[in-house]
Amino acid sequence: MDFRELVRTLARELGLRIEMRQIGIRDEARLLGGLGPCGLPFCCSTFLKEFAPISVKMAKEQNVILNPSKISGGCGRLLCCLNYEYDQYRELSRGLPKIGKRVTLPEGTGKIRSIDIFSRTVTIDMTDEKALVMNIDELREKMK
Repeated sequence: MDFRELVRTLARELGLRIEMRQIGIRDEARLLGGLGPCGLPFCCSTFLKEFAPISVKMAKEQNVILNPSKISGGCGRLLCCLNYEYDQYRELSRGLPKIGKRVTLPEGTGKIRSIDIFSRTVTIDMTDEKALVMNIDELREKMK
């Protein structure tokens, strides 16, 4: 929409200088504020000063459910926290096998079922129908 005529009319009627600027949807969310899905105030309205590009790949690597309503912020774009947590996830998962990959350990052969970065554990389905849960660092040592 072209608001130039509206701005001229308002400036003439009010006798003031009026500026209208277009802002992005994330900037609008920053100005309006609100609560994110985590229950805390929007990152952009509290501490986040610059908006970095965020991709669905970041959500996939962090094992986030790819439901648009779960990974979208108040602005309708991907959650900003996916970006600033991404580097920590990549660092913690470096050197770990992917989910579904077969691994050979002193205990036997198994398949990676899940990796929990927060509790720093890996669940491995062993060939003898047992599940083995171990610390990420312990798995890294045994795979050397």
